[in-house]
Amino acid sequence: MNVKTTNSKVNDVKKPSYRILLVDDDTDMLSLLSIRLSGAGYEVNAVESGEEALARFSLFRPHLVIADLRMEGMGGLALFDALRETNSSVPVIILTAHGSIPEAVQATQKGVFSFLTKPLNSKNLLRDIERAIELSGHNGDAPSLNDDSWRAEFITRSPLMEDLLSKVFLTAQSGSSVLIRGESGTGKELLARAIHRASNRAGKPFVAINCGAIPDSLLESELFGHTKGSFTGALQNYPGLFRSANGGTLFLDEIADMPLQLQVKLLRVLQEKQVRPIGATEAFSVDVRIISATHRNIEDEIKAGTFREDLYYRLNVVQLNIPSLAERREDIPLLATHFLKTLSRKAGKTINGFSPEAMELMLHAPWPGNIRQLLNVVEQAVALSTSAVVPADLLSNALEENSEKIPPFCEARKKFEQEYLVRLLKITNGKVSQAARLAGRNRTEFYKLLNRHHIVPSLFKEFEGHGFNL
Repeated sequence: MNVKTTNSKVNDVKKPSYRILLVDDDTDMLSLLSIRLSGAGYEVNAVESGEEALARFSLFRPHLVIADLRMEGMGGLALFDALRETNSSVPVIILTAHGSIPEAVQATQKGVFSFLTKPLNSKNLLRDIERAIELSGHNGDAPSLNDDSWRAEFITRSPLMEDLLSKVFLTAQSGSSVLIRGESGTGKELLARAIHRASNRAGKPFVAINCGAIPDSLLESELFGHTKGSFTGALQNYPGLFRSANGGTLFLDEIADMPLQLQVKLLRVLQEKQVRPIGATEAFSVDVRIISATHRNIEDEIKAGTFREDLYYRLNVVQLNIPSLAERREDIPLLATHFLKTLSRKAGKTINGFSPEAMELMLHAPWPGNIRQLLNVVEQAVALSTSAVVPADLLSNALEENSEKIPPFCEARKKFEQEYLVRLLKITNGKVSQAARLAGRNRTEFYKLLNRHHIVPSLFKEFEGHGFNL
């Protein structure tokens, strides 16, 4: 039994394209519900068994499944389990004429969206349908990723993001320098990688650096390289990131944090397309596309004299603005469900989804940390969850406790080592022997540490007179 409609009498909050797969072995009930749902503007495909529903599912691609609990053959819960094998995000509403608390508990623990008792209240049914579709993050249509590998990491159905991604593709073909602007945690590096993959440089290196995460005195060596013997501890040549990215793309994250004196050198490299490592007598030609990013207002930095206007124009040939997560709330169910599925699999846990209250809580949260914060909240929920469905209180606690993602141990150790070594060299005015003695390491070991972090001791001579005599 198939009932399909394009009825135009639809509430503003509903969309005629939403598809519902309706399953009940009571033909009278099936006919009655089909008429009601079609009249509400939904496209309904009605079948009389769980087995037939499974066969229709992949062809009809519903946004929602409504199934009777007890049917001949495959019942509603068995159908739910079978659907979860192929699609973990489509919401399921279970109907029954046998109101049973144990069955309702079992259904909701499995991840069933809601459990309604016959005779049905039409208002309650339509309310649950609307809420299930809103909170599920399942759009039922061909994925917005449109199977293009360059944008495969973007999980979205947001018109804002779709518009941005269409600009990304055009920008990638142009080869121009790009400035990406957006709040922290919105995925600026992810967008830069998409530009690289969509460009004719896709087969060449993509190299990323966070200009705000590296001490000013190290950034020049990191970008432009240094030669062996150019300073004490330079045990080998280091090409620098420009030469490492030759032929490909160099992503300069948090470009507004770059010190002024280095901005001058960067501008020269962009103009001359040549880079000279520290200590080198010759320059090397480089062919690198620059993509930069910042969460700051660069115009304000220019007015304050902390960012060069001429460099800004070099970098800002094309500007792309990433919307915050609060501006694309329709993506929250999609992203949260994706993160939950990935993280629970890694943790070896069986977590079927979020409770409706938990999903609603996420939809209305402010998300100052954007997608990075959402990932961290879901990760914490997975770690602490003891049930098959993530409850609202667990997410509420995670949202309250979550402010900044704790970095992985390796990243924290690397950052600590860099800051520690820089501090020692500042104290000793670049005197390696004294710095090594303070660190409790011999000179050879200390040189290896400096070389590992591309730290140039001679750059710290500028601190002469501000250190200590040891």
